[in-house]
Amino acid sequence: MKKLYERNQLYFALVWIGIYVIAFSVADSVSESFGVRSCITAPLGLLMSVLLFGFISRNQLSDYFGLRKIDNNDFKRLLFFLPLFIIASANLWYGVAMKYSAPETVLTFVSILFIGFIEEVLFRGFLFKAILCKRVGLAVTISSVTFGMGHIVNLLNGADIQQTLLQICYAIAIGYLFTIIFIKTRSLIPCIITHSVLNAIGVFSAKSTLWQEAAASAILIIISVGYAVYLKMGIKQVSKQHQL
Repeated sequence: MKKLYERNQLYFALVWIGIYVIAFSVADSVSESFGVRSCITAPLGLLMSVLLFGFISRNQLSDYFGLRKIDNNDFKRLLFFLPLFIIASANLWYGVAMKYSAPETVLTFVSILFIGFIEEVLFRGFLFKAILCKRVGLAVTISSVTFGMGHIVNLLNGADIQQTLLQICYAIAIGYLFTIIFIKTRSLIPCIITHSVLNAIGVFSAKSTLWQEAAASAILIIISVGYAVYLKMGIKQVSKQHQL
């Protein structure tokens, strides 16, 4: 993998994204066939997270790919990340419920936490950085749109088409916000935490109507785009650290 990364970062990113999409789709299907939700997906999430973190750490790329702490000065400038708290709570807006057995709840919760880390590293880290050297706007757009469109794979796992379309829309908006945060802070940590919490607490979300989901999606889009625009106003140019 290191040779591929050194030869072509874009191909490296696309290969990892392809592996992720295919592997997790198969893992979800196999888990269902075993009758225990996420029994294969959770270990796979752990394995892929360890591999990604190991590659980044071993090659001293932690700062480059945003696995670094946030500068203290960034907290105030970014409104203490308060909009991210609202976004992270979205799956509990319409109530709390236990949807799975205790073992399945734990496995699903854990697997989704890993997915938050994996997706941020792949889309905001590998893919964004690979395209950034060509053009900032293009990198932001592709990173955000591919992140959102990646959720279309949920249809293969039996997800409702209307719910999936809503998810794609707000995922693109959130992906855009996360990319702007990465540019602003040079850290993926806020994005990883928000992404993981948002998805993981969905394990405890109560059943909602299509109209409720549409309203929640609209609110998420408004908050994400509004916060991103606010942050973008303070970004005059991409910092040199992103171009190294």
